[in-house]
Amino acid sequence: MDFTLSPRIEDFRARIARFVDEAVMPVEADRTQWDAHGNIAHAPLHDLRARARADGLWCLQLRPETGGQGLGKIGMAVCYEEMNRSIFGPVVFNSAAPDDGNMMVLEQAATPAQKARWLAPIVAGDVRSAFAMTEPHPGGGSDPGMMRTTATRRGDSYVIRGRKWFITGAAEAQHFILLARTSDDPRRGLTAFLFDRDEPGWHIDRRIPIMGPEEHGGHCELVFEDLVLPADRILLGEGLGLKLTQMRLGPARLTHCMRWLGLAKRCTEIARDYADSRHGFGVRLSDRESIQIKLGDLAMGIEIGRLLVMKAAWELERGGFARKEVSMAKIHVANLLHKAADVAIQINGARGYSCDTVLEWIYRYARQARLVDGADEVHQMVLNRHLADEGRDFWRWDSASG
Repeated sequence: MDFTLSPRIEDFRARIARFVDEAVMPVEADRTQWDAHGNIAHAPLHDLRARARADGLWCLQLRPETGGQGLGKIGMAVCYEEMNRSIFGPVVFNSAAPDDGNMMVLEQAATPAQKARWLAPIVAGDVRSAFAMTEPHPGGGSDPGMMRTTATRRGDSYVIRGRKWFITGAAEAQHFILLARTSDDPRRGLTAFLFDRDEPGWHIDRRIPIMGPEEHGGHCELVFEDLVLPADRILLGEGLGLKLTQMRLGPARLTHCMRWLGLAKRCTEIARDYADSRHGFGVRLSDRESIQIKLGDLAMGIEIGRLLVMKAAWELERGGFARKEVSMAKIHVANLLHKAADVAIQINGARGYSCDTVLEWIYRYARQARLVDGADEVHQMVLNRHLADEGRDFWRWDSASG
């Protein structure tokens, strides 16, 4: 791999870094600009989004014909990392989950008519979206084959019944992608549907209280009681829900990692700044070997994470599935984020445990990283399956032919 950034990617990276520093960070520093759930309030978000759009920094992940900048996965890795120097950064640029993953899969899988109806309003920032897949026990979670929500064909329509939970952003979403079972076929039994929040036959049972700060719209439990959808709401094709899920979740897991690297770097930045200014027992904190070891270890961990993410981005960009690479990045970066927040709080002492910095916000947020989009153990099992199938070729380098 050549790690040299193209002039275009570097230009976007530099402009995003400057925008975050000059426009987003002051809003983050003002707690009156936060909502009740620990996120940026709607009024300042609306203003910042207008500025980001005017600066040409909107929807970098999408193709120009869709309304984006066509930056590609490598460019996204570089720019998403810069966005999440602030806890509010990604949503400002319309690059936050779940809209980010939903837009990318709709761009890839939707028909032209579906794109006009369901994708374009999300790209424009007029509506939010959600991806309704996970179910409470004994339904589907990491194993979608356990899905119990059903879509029963009745003439030219489907009737949806079931329950979903921990659906990110559902309380503020207008457009939904829903996974339901249409047959018992182990590989072609699931189907993806599109629906609007104003359609009858479903409701939000509760907004689930969680440990950490929340995305806009929280994490909700949804109940479907005879939601009727016409056949043209099927996304990709009947029985192709598992394929649609794989198309969405692989890149989405990686974009999480891209953003989390930005937060890990922010933790290190706060820790270094405090260690440089804090004195005790006649010694500056940053001059203590124990602190230098902690910060050096974090710096190495972040760089390892960046290499794993970039390798996966490169593999996706050249047309591969990057299943191994995404799983390795997901495990490493999720654990790294939690470690970075923990170490930074330890270095900052009581200040880190307070709300005087965003470290406590990141610490609470970070614990979910090892669970969302597949727990550590699921990805470790995926890697072991590849190891069992490939043996020593697990570590094979690809070479140019001829």
